[in-house]
Amino acid sequence: MEDYMEPLPRETVVDVLEYRLREDILAGRHPAGGYLPPERELASGYGVTRTTLKHAFGRLAQAGLLETRHGVGTRVRDFTRLGGADLLPMLVQHSPDWVSEIFEVRRSIGALIAQRAAMQATGAQVTELRQLLCAIGDAEGGDGAQLADIEVHRALARATGNRVYVLLTNTLFNAYLPVRSALVEPFADARAARDRLAPVVEAVAAGDALAAHAAAGEYLSATERIMIEGLKNRGDASE
Repeated sequence: MEDYMEPLPRETVVDVLEYRLREDILAGRHPAGGYLPPERELASGYGVTRTTLKHAFGRLAQAGLLETRHGVGTRVRDFTRLGGADLLPMLVQHSPDWVSEIFEVRRSIGALIAQRAAMQATGAQVTELRQLLCAIGDAEGGDGAQLADIEVHRALARATGNRVYVLLTNTLFNAYLPVRSALVEPFADARAARDRLAPVVEAVAAGDALAAHAAAGEYLSATERIMIEGLKNRGDASE
């Protein structure tokens, strides 16, 4: 019996147009607060039908980049003033410059999460954290170790007892998705990755909030340096 392989999704005209419009908006070619040209003119300029254009508009409106007012037109939203963190994945895809700002938030939020987790974690949550930490060392390959590491951070966020920290953690990891493959270097050696994170888990297990904050800050700074170097090497290789 032949193995079933799920076919890869095919890019549609709407997909391509959505990407083109999104890049033009984020690059400022369609300024925030201004209205897009009339649909007929815009469709002709992109070489698509007005139906295709409307589908792309719908997606970009859902993403928070456009808003359509019947009888008035379609306006570009000021996403830096009105947008939310859910825009981060597309912003990173548009410009890797956003990654450094995400890292800054990752350091500050990550240290606070570890500190609060040390104060709030239950025995069951400490057991879960240690099991997840072991899973990093047992992972095969950098990608597996990276994904296992993410689960430790999700568990740390849950251990705070604050659901907003959980959502913030999810948001930051979602923001990495467009460049995740370039951020795998800290996890290439799975056991080293486990040992690097272990002081955070052990400080949380000991209920030492200050030590957890310091260990998390050190861990996040160390992995950030390695990740940035990986992104730099990726950029140099593409030139």
